[in-house]
Amino acid sequence: MAISGPHGESGGVFADINITPLTDIFLVLLIIFMVTTSVTIESAAHVDLPKATNTNPENKGVIVTYTAQHELFVNSKDVPERELLPSLREALGKVDAKIVVFQGDRKVLLGDMVRILNVAKAAGAATIAIAAKRATEAELANHAASGG
Repeated sequence: MAISGPHGESGGVFADINITPLTDIFLVLLIIFMVTTSVTIESAAHVDLPKATNTNPENKGVIVTYTAQHELFVNSKDVPERELLPSLREALGKVDAKIVVFQGDRKVLLGDMVRILNVAKAAGAATIAIAAKRATEAELANHAASGG
């Protein structure tokens, strides 16, 4: 395409650069780099840990058990609810990891559990875990069949 000057004379060729193919190439390269980076990160996350034949389980926290009959136990020791805070402070003082594991009966009310876990936090627990039993295949099938 020629450009004409003010007197009708041809001044040269007007150059128009189409950058669409260049943009397409950059987008394809970006996608390739994103995919290869995610694959590299995923493959680096797998660690084959060594196996040990003799292991000793470590005491990693305090276990608080609450029964359906409203009985409290701290590390299998029967504790009245009014003495829960000092008992937890004493038990947490004896372990390195400030973890409290709550084992509650299925019939325990949520409000009771929250109250006990708040006492555990006040006693100095850094982490709180709630224990659960792994369901068997039969229990899962019954739960699914009942519409739950």
